[in-house]
Amino acid sequence: MLFRWLGAAPVAALLLVAALVATAPAEVLQRVTITGPGRTHEFSVEVASEPKERARGLMYRKTLAPDHGMLFDFGQAQQISMWMKNTHISLDMLFIDEAGVISTVAERTTPFSERTIPSNAPVRYVLEINAGRADALGIRAGDTVSGPALAPN
Repeated sequence: MLFRWLGAAPVAALLLVAALVATAPAEVLQRVTITGPGRTHEFSVEVASEPKERARGLMYRKTLAPDHGMLFDFGQAQQISMWMKNTHISLDMLFIDEAGVISTVAERTTPFSERTIPSNAPVRYVLEINAGRADALGIRAGDTVSGPALAPN
């Protein structure tokens, strides 16, 4: 009898772990809105504000859902350089200043490249979205980005 009970304990533990994983919250997504002359578009984004999150970014991912992305928050305006090491998908990178204005758009970055992609101006944020979306939506330097993930001015 004791053996049967001990044999059930690992199964019960596995069921408990499975239940916890199934009910764990999904990655918290926040909405950002990009506004330009006569147009507005929303994206659902993961926010990378901690050094470890920013270092990993979208590395190793093979897909990115349409109108999703990752917003990197560096805490203060500074010159930023990004790269595509270990990144499987091509991305558009939007470099955004503290006021929420896009200063530079780096389109269709090269997967796995270790070439640095500079912000060309002090920025606080970088928004990475699927390659080609900036062009398709007419997103360009001077457009504004807003949402709860961006610190108020």
